[in-house]
Amino acid sequence: MTAASGARPPHGWFLTLLGSADLARAYTVTVLGAVFASFAIERLAGRVTYVSIIVGLCVLGAGILATRRQEISLLRLVPTTLVLFLGWALASVFWSSDSATSFWSWVTTAALAFLAVVIGHVRDTLQTVRALGDVLRALLAVSLAVEVLSGILLDIPIRFLGVQGNIAELGPIQGIFGTRNMLGFVAVLALITFLIEYRTQSVRPGLSYASVLLAGGLAALSDSPTVLVLAVGVGLAVAALALVRHTRPEHRGALQLGLGALVVVGVLVGYFARHPIIAWLGAGTDFSMRVNLWNVMVDYVRFEPVLGWGWFGAWSPREYPFGIINYILDSSHATGLNAYFDVLLQLGWVGLFFFIALAAIALVRAWLAASERRSVIYAWTPLILIALLIDSMFESFTLVGIGWMMLVLCAVRAGQSRSWRERIDAPGTEGGLPRDRDDPLVTG
Repeated sequence: MTAASGARPPHGWFLTLLGSADLARAYTVTVLGAVFASFAIERLAGRVTYVSIIVGLCVLGAGILATRRQEISLLRLVPTTLVLFLGWALASVFWSSDSATSFWSWVTTAALAFLAVVIGHVRDTLQTVRALGDVLRALLAVSLAVEVLSGILLDIPIRFLGVQGNIAELGPIQGIFGTRNMLGFVAVLALITFLIEYRTQSVRPGLSYASVLLAGGLAALSDSPTVLVLAVGVGLAVAALALVRHTRPEHRGALQLGLGALVVVGVLVGYFARHPIIAWLGAGTDFSMRVNLWNVMVDYVRFEPVLGWGWFGAWSPREYPFGIINYILDSSHATGLNAYFDVLLQLGWVGLFFFIALAAIALVRAWLAASERRSVIYAWTPLILIALLIDSMFESFTLVGIGWMMLVLCAVRAGQSRSWRERIDAPGTEGGLPRDRDDPLVTG
């Protein structure tokens, strides 16, 4: 055996590459970029291209997890509630009106969940935030450039991207995300991410200021009626979290219970005062359309209240009951415009229970971790979850694409921060990562 041959990596160069930190970062950026830019990719290169990208990333992700299997606790790999939700969605294929379409819709849902699980295990919270920040900065900058090109330089719509060119009239604009509501939703997620970057000093202050200005400006120009609700909800969550973090540990339990009661009261007040609130937001027509849709959906829920009509994710217009709902309303809705009603329609009360359990347990875990641990980075997960859950009342983004992947990623992240599995796993480890790995970075 020569010295040269002995210098080769013990497991081969390919396995070394799969287990490297550089590939993990590149993989995370690529996955986030592909999913967040899915609409533009499909419009530019076709759906087959996007599906091929996702399949390739899943295969690569499986290889990365296999290479890192000694670093990852199998018990912590996937949240139990996620397994239950996906299991029930798969079971619904057997009573769906179109089993083949329902199955492939489930495969799409499971694939995005798998990508989120991989990211959750190869990147810690700060690394995830940095990767997402880089991706959203690029995509929002491209969105602004496309809107300026369409609305100011050329003064014509770019129809294949859904860009109407209204930026000169101060909106509404869509960017490369297809609709103004999706742009507004992404801009809010970006604002949360950019502000966490600023607080952790993980990027230069000048870049942080420019990023916040970019995201805030696009959120305003989107003219989405949900952006203001999201901004108020997340802002209140930030204030509540800051209050809890600065409260003495022995008083935090009572404060947390009080905040929980306040949230319940706020939801009830918001429901009973919904009409004045809607009038103040200027979204009466938009909300009236949603209410009509939800009423018809509830009518069809009564026929299959427990099992639902089968999992499709985004609506398939030819399938029952989506086609008949659109026919009754003389519309072409691609979702139920409410994640909770959508799950109820497709998976029944059992599926809705699993979905709420997935989101609620993740939020509680993430909130407790953020309130107890000294690093500001832990605030990112609960704030993203709160934005997702609020938006789910007006859109079904949390069930498909961007929203679904972010929900699963946050659930994995929260499960690593606090879980009953901590009593079983070896002390000092957290899902393959050292516990409190993020804490020494910044206090706040």
